[in-house]
Amino acid sequence: MKITTQIFLSAFILMLLSCFSTKLTAQNNNASSLKNNKIKVFTTAENTNLKLSLSNDFISNNNTQQKATVSIIVNTEKTDQTFIGIGGAITDASAEVFAKLSPKKQQEFLDAYYDKNKGIGYSLARTNIHSCDFSSDSYTYITEGDKELKTFNIDHDRKYRIPLIKKAIKTAGGKLTLFASPWSPPAFMKDNNDILHGGVLLPEFAPAWALYYAKFIKAYEKEGIPIWGLTVQNEPMAKQSWESCIYTPEAERDFLKNHLGPTLEKEGLASKNVIIWDHNRGDMLEKRANLVFSDPEVSKYAWGIGFHWYETWNGGPPQFESVGKVHEKFPNKNLIFTEGCVERFNPTKYQFWGNAERYGINIINDFNNGTVAWTDWNILLDQNGGPNHVGNFCFAPIHADTTKDELIFTPMYYYIGHFSKFIRPNAKRIIETVNDKSLLSTSFINSDGQLITVVMNQSEKQIVYSLENQKSKNTITIPAHAIQTIVY
Repeated sequence: MKITTQIFLSAFILMLLSCFSTKLTAQNNNASSLKNNKIKVFTTAENTNLKLSLSNDFISNNNTQQKATVSIIVNTEKTDQTFIGIGGAITDASAEVFAKLSPKKQQEFLDAYYDKNKGIGYSLARTNIHSCDFSSDSYTYITEGDKELKTFNIDHDRKYRIPLIKKAIKTAGGKLTLFASPWSPPAFMKDNNDILHGGVLLPEFAPAWALYYAKFIKAYEKEGIPIWGLTVQNEPMAKQSWESCIYTPEAERDFLKNHLGPTLEKEGLASKNVIIWDHNRGDMLEKRANLVFSDPEVSKYAWGIGFHWYETWNGGPPQFESVGKVHEKFPNKNLIFTEGCVERFNPTKYQFWGNAERYGINIINDFNNGTVAWTDWNILLDQNGGPNHVGNFCFAPIHADTTKDELIFTPMYYYIGHFSKFIRPNAKRIIETVNDKSLLSTSFINSDGQLITVVMNQSEKQIVYSLENQKSKNTITIPAHAIQTIVY
């Protein structure tokens, strides 16, 4: 009897221990279920060797658990705009510099931008309709005075620009969303009889100028280069020393309503996406949107509105709120960043980190205010910040020293890559909350369900933050002056 009792007690104790162990295991499993084992962290940081580097050692584990000072909560059930792409402008200047590189360096350059595995996976591009400031000279596609456009041809572009665009498309996997922008009509079509220095389009040439766009699109598509869309005019409120043309809000509206829109329809190009404004953020962005999008007769021709970041030229802050207001008022229209660059080229500042942080600040804020696509300016410039026929030299994410056949990668390239490499076309932006302004962040969900969060730290100190959604919670450290992309 005594032995039987001992056996019973032993069995009972073992059962209790088993239940307790099972309970502990369940608790541990529930705790660790918030840890996403598939998470990957990529980091670029100042004064380190980290450049889009896989760096999962920044994720805290049970042995290195740190207390987060910032919380980022991602709501995967609430989404906003659909992402189209990120890219840069393939200008005459970029194409001319590219042509001076050796075949080996050319391929390195193409892979760096357009291969999503070897590089940062650009999926978007802009190009100019005849010359702009980043051309070696001024030119058009017709003989001056040819109002019937009988001499129209794109032979000029076949030497440098068209070959580069074709190679970019091929490297990108056969598809690149490309839109085109004019800087000025031919001189004879303007009241100042000058392709430079502003001026306005003369009313009698509006039909011919509208047809010019259609001829450009058809000529490029005949070359095997699909044109996804176009802007009405680059910077329509800027009188520049280079190619430029002024359109008041009413003039742009009327040109689109009475000429460009109907002409595209007549020429079988109604599917092309027309972008208005193509100038800076701010009050005028809102005014153009209100004027065009509130008028059904012209709004039907306008896919969306484009903007640049140069509203800060007089020392004021970026006016991101104007982008958000347009998105809120016209949710069925699209916002696209069409141009931005770091002005005033200085070769001693190739690696200046502030230039890269300017990109990070703008991209994150633009996306968080409803922007669907983001376009950098020149994809490539030379060691002088050109070529540019009026001396308007600036920075690009990649420069080439054509005397040494070298490519110079700036921090801007890596910062842009933290978005373009991981956020893919057709992704949806996810609404998130960040409880501290010391970090900037934006989040997307790709069409395959993969979550992408980009976090940026401008401060002088590393910051520990928690990244949480309905299914996972991780504690991550971001170094000072760094940007991270979390894939999970």
